[in-house]
Amino acid sequence: PDCFNNRANLPRNMIENSMFEEEPDVVDLAKDSTAFPTFPALDPDEVVYEPRSSRLLVRGLGENEMDEDEEDCESSARLLGMSFMNRSSAHRSTSSPYTRQSPPRSCSRPSARTLVVCVLFLVIVVSMTMVLYFLPECTFTKSGCRKQTTPAEPVYPISTNGEMFPWAQLRLPQSIQPLSYELTLNPDLDKMTFTGTTVITMTVRHDTKRIVLHSANLNITKATFKLGDGKATDVTVLEYKPRQQIAVKFSEELKAGQQCVLTLNYSANLSHTYDGFYNSSYSDKDGNKRVLAATQFEPLSARKAFPCFDEPSFKATFQIKISRKPDYMTLSNMPKAKTTSLPSGLQLDEFEKTSVKMSTYLVAFVVANFTPISKNVSETLVSVYSVPEKKEHTEYALDTACKLLEFYNSFFEIVYPLKKLDLVAIPDFLAGAMENWGLITFRETSLLVGKQSSLLEKQVVASVIAHELAHQWFGNLVTMSWWNDLWLNEGFATYMQYMSLQTVLPKLDIGNLFLDVRFRALEKDALNSSHAVSTEVNTPEQVEEMFDSVSYEKGASILLMLNASLPGDQQFRKGIIQYLNQFSGLNTDTDNLWNSLTQVDVSTQHQNVSEMMSSWTSQKGFPLVTVDRKGDQVTLTQEHFLLTSDNATHTSSLWHIPVTYINDTCSLAPDCKQVFTLKTKSETLKVPQSIKWLKLNHGNTGFYIVHYGDDGWAALIDALINNVNVLTPEDRASLIHNMFALSRLGRVSFRQVLSLLNYMTNETETPPVTEALLQLNNIYRLLDKRQETDFVSRMKVRILSYFGSLMRNQTWDEEISVSKQELRSALLETACNLNVDSCIRQAKALFKKYVESNGTAHIPGDLQRVVFTVAAQSEESWSTLLEKYSKVSYDAEKRKMLQGLASTQDTRRIAWILKEGLQGNIIQTQELPLVINTVSSSFSGYLFAWDFIQENWNQLIEKFPVGSFSIQKIIKSTTSQFSTQAHLNQVQGFFSSLKERGSQMRSVQEALETIRLNQRWMDRNLPSFNEWL
Repeated sequence: PDCFNNRANLPRNMIENSMFEEEPDVVDLAKDSTAFPTFPALDPDEVVYEPRSSRLLVRGLGENEMDEDEEDCESSARLLGMSFMNRSSAHRSTSSPYTRQSPPRSCSRPSARTLVVCVLFLVIVVSMTMVLYFLPECTFTKSGCRKQTTPAEPVYPISTNGEMFPWAQLRLPQSIQPLSYELTLNPDLDKMTFTGTTVITMTVRHDTKRIVLHSANLNITKATFKLGDGKATDVTVLEYKPRQQIAVKFSEELKAGQQCVLTLNYSANLSHTYDGFYNSSYSDKDGNKRVLAATQFEPLSARKAFPCFDEPSFKATFQIKISRKPDYMTLSNMPKAKTTSLPSGLQLDEFEKTSVKMSTYLVAFVVANFTPISKNVSETLVSVYSVPEKKEHTEYALDTACKLLEFYNSFFEIVYPLKKLDLVAIPDFLAGAMENWGLITFRETSLLVGKQSSLLEKQVVASVIAHELAHQWFGNLVTMSWWNDLWLNEGFATYMQYMSLQTVLPKLDIGNLFLDVRFRALEKDALNSSHAVSTEVNTPEQVEEMFDSVSYEKGASILLMLNASLPGDQQFRKGIIQYLNQFSGLNTDTDNLWNSLTQVDVSTQHQNVSEMMSSWTSQKGFPLVTVDRKGDQVTLTQEHFLLTSDNATHTSSLWHIPVTYINDTCSLAPDCKQVFTLKTKSETLKVPQSIKWLKLNHGNTGFYIVHYGDDGWAALIDALINNVNVLTPEDRASLIHNMFALSRLGRVSFRQVLSLLNYMTNETETPPVTEALLQLNNIYRLLDKRQETDFVSRMKVRILSYFGSLMRNQTWDEEISVSKQELRSALLETACNLNVDSCIRQAKALFKKYVESNGTAHIPGDLQRVVFTVAAQSEESWSTLLEKYSKVSYDAEKRKMLQGLASTQDTRRIAWILKEGLQGNIIQTQELPLVINTVSSSFSGYLFAWDFIQENWNQLIEKFPVGSFSIQKIIKSTTSQFSTQAHLNQVQGFFSSLKERGSQMRSVQEALETIRLNQRWMDRNLPSFNEWL
């Protein structure tokens, strides 16, 4: 709220964190003045830092924010302890408590008691008015506080030892800047513990009496402090666990410009989850268990391995030493400088000091016995590490990494700054990969591919490597200031992964994948529970939740749209080179990027990139552009494409839209595209009267959906039925996606969707076929789970009428083209799922051949999932598949076997596989989200999966943090196919019962909204299904 932005008074967490978490133990200074008779004047830290997008989103209310007057009133009520001012609608009675009464017939004199009560009431009213007027000196209006004289004192929490903790905000104070860290770590892989020493050299930025930093689950055994050239003295470290903060207080002020050193000795357990400094294990070729330790610090877990200023803007240098047994090796961000033998028989590896300043979340180290293969690129030694048994699967990754490093060095015109770049496959790793500077860690499936791997499997590996290498510039060299702008890291790395592979490895045909992720990002962003690309984050759960499709895929999509709308192909590149050079080694926000792109405008018609793009990053959602053509006049109108719309959420959002369009006279060549900028609610453009049709959003490079009206759609459908090739495959897929989206919105009937799909009998290209199959399969599964058996069988007939002949034409041998592999796997998975006899027969025959040859007869990579899924439906083959799963070493194949096993319709086996995924013995727990997703898609499994997450919620959030991508995926998998009121009530009841264990997550709001939308679609369309199908 504006009231607290520009004045040094109550810390932000007092107003905002209370909405998300339980109140901590605090000392109320008003009550306990004897405990702390004097209070330090506020230092500049108390002036709250506020990210640019600054409006608090109260998640429990969806994102229908309170209006500002109401919000101000809420805040002042909290501050003054005035519960009667709580104006939340939940507490407001529907009928006024002050009912009008008929006037009394006679006046009686008030009693003495009544007079006393009245006088007391008046005194209270006057007192409260004076408090409101004098204490904050603030007029609560939309413009916020006009003036302020005496700031209210912050309310400080209590540390673990009972003393007052000297800081009351989630964000650290800005008074101290770390310059360098010296870390010594001594892991004991037998006891699963480690000890450490952290020496932090700091500079004082402005006068302060405290140093506040982060520490989580570390037992600090000794702390010393040295100011300038003075003597090191012991200091007491205070800890406030709810915010994972520690602090040292001083009786005399540290002065701006002084340097100081804080040394902390500590011990801790290795983490048993997938973050911090955690232990992992695998079985070697002889079946022996091998133990290792690795790190995953992004976003908030460096503090679990060493005490640090764990926010992206506190960049520093790092020098790391790690002790190990002689039969282990260690890796860190920098090359190893030397190894010394210790009296204990251990070895101490010392790494070079980092040659760059880094954010803490990019620090990494590994203690294991891995084997490398290496190659030099320019001045950099590139290596890929894996467990010794999988060394043969590392060559493709090394070759790809080297090609991409050369490409990025040249494209960005800034050479990768470190001497080495390691890519390490970790047996137990939750994320796909992590971009630690100089030591990129990967899940084995994201880095290792076998000799016989299909191009589709190589595409997965190349995409992840391209993404993580792009981060070495976007994220590592230039880093977002705070997690509200995470998209500057992730949106850019996602965009660059597709852009780089189109140039470096064109055979991978990455364009189809990029088109698909843009479609999926539009679907998520159409929900009212979505969020702006750059949005405020205040709690650890909200930080975790930023790792979603809005930050990644929408971020990438709007960068593609911007590049496509700029003249020529160089302005975008020059703009990002300018941005990287200007902010190298620094932290930035979204405006810095737009300003860099605006500054290098090379066109004659100057375009303000900042003005255009801020409409795409500062508000959630995207526009629906409606086309209305009358003769040579085409009127384009924009509105917010919002699936859940009511009066409360009605928005007057406007976007600066670079609308591209083609027509029937020129529709295929790149230079056919014309551009029209739509900035207002509605604008008109002129076209020749003779043209038959218009197609907007050429190549679907824009992040918006188009409605052509009845006549416009009819003209496009006629054109496609006459000649499928009048539009590119991307444009045909775009029409299919938009038509289904408009049906979900309620702007077109399902009959209109089917009339567009009538042209599909002539369609053979991957993007339109895979998009249509995905949309139809979604509806088929919803009908199936509602047990609408009649409609299910009619849908099956309809799907086979569109794609039956294409399905029959697919081969089951090796296929070279990636695009054809994508097409074939989508068609055959649908065919076998619909129990098409020929598909089931072929899949069974291929599995039988594979088993009889003892695994030497190879199943093509793109067909493995469909073959294993069919095999898993028979009791005998399921057992055979499980046996193969426990023995196979190639990870991509193993993962597809797991999907086959989880697709069983046998309920006992479903229960077993879910439980096993949670325990992590036969099936790694990192694969549990995949298991739940696969179980949820089947008729027999979806209710099991929903029961399972309710029964085991506490264990799930121990393994996967609240708000994390894994939890988001689990919630979406288990709830997205519900479409009845009974299920909606169940889901709502369960998640609201969780309180601080997950009830406030955005993914919960998404789940509830999705169920309501499924229900609405069914209610609207089921009555007419008979005549349509």
